[in-house]
Amino acid sequence: MNKEPILVVKDLKQHFKVNRKFTVKAVDGISFEIYPGETYGLVGESGSGKSTTGRSIIRLYEPTAGNIVFNGEDISGKMSKKALKNLRTNMQMIFQDPMACLNPRKKVLDIIGEGLDIHKSYSSLEERNEKIYEMLELVGLSREHASRYPHQFSGGQRQRIGIARALVMNPDLIIADEAISALDVSIQAQVVNLMKKIQKETNIAYLFIAHDLSMVKYISDRIGVLHLGHLVETGTAEEIFNNPLHPYTKSLLSAIPHPNPQVEKTRKSLTYNYSESGLDYEAGKQHKITETHYVLATDDELKDFLSHQNDMI
Repeated sequence: MNKEPILVVKDLKQHFKVNRKFTVKAVDGISFEIYPGETYGLVGESGSGKSTTGRSIIRLYEPTAGNIVFNGEDISGKMSKKALKNLRTNMQMIFQDPMACLNPRKKVLDIIGEGLDIHKSYSSLEERNEKIYEMLELVGLSREHASRYPHQFSGGQRQRIGIARALVMNPDLIIADEAISALDVSIQAQVVNLMKKIQKETNIAYLFIAHDLSMVKYISDRIGVLHLGHLVETGTAEEIFNNPLHPYTKSLLSAIPHPNPQVEKTRKSLTYNYSESGLDYEAGKQHKITETHYVLATDDELKDFLSHQNDMI
């Protein structure tokens, strides 16, 4: 792994003002790094701030506070032309809703080739079209699909078009926001294996946002757990799954169904309620547990909570 991270997010905040009295703190001071050739998984329940984090990093939202450094360029404030070009050519996003992000008036050939057209990333029309056909075949579609419109495809096929559009620019980082949630299970495996294969060949990095914890474990090198806009725990995939420290992480992992029916019968789901937990994310500090394993809460708070959990069990 490279020593220099490709993406550094430091104390990122994304607040949305609803009215004069109320502001939604969608993301509230999170920090992490992604290295070239690495997949960083971001997990958490709906509304925890995963998609907002991805959109803030790629600058679809103007970050409220914090720093984002991509390829050595600061992209969190007002960007220079160089930083803007670096962002738009080397970072791509696969969106959660495939229909909402595809232009219904354009054919698939032009949707996938839009980035190539804007940045003039080809020398002839034949080269452009060939690149698009290659990407279509990579994601399990055929050349014939290039002349169709988005409404002529199923949800899973539209998602694959979105993946092809992101990959065609050959970026350094792809933010995959629930990229496989609309796909059938068999196709999910194909797409994830494809992403891993491309990563091996090109050293591309992924920020993989998902609900499916088993898939996150399979594809991710490191995982961050988001809750209520706070990064409560982060570490390698092995650390998070084998030795979760935060009670919220434990409750997420306990909800994973087991394929063995005998084990599934005895599986107990842990519940975690922040308001009743006694933990304070605002007052909590990030304490280093191992080289890459952090948990957001003070030591005393965690001890009190865990002893309370043990008493209940």
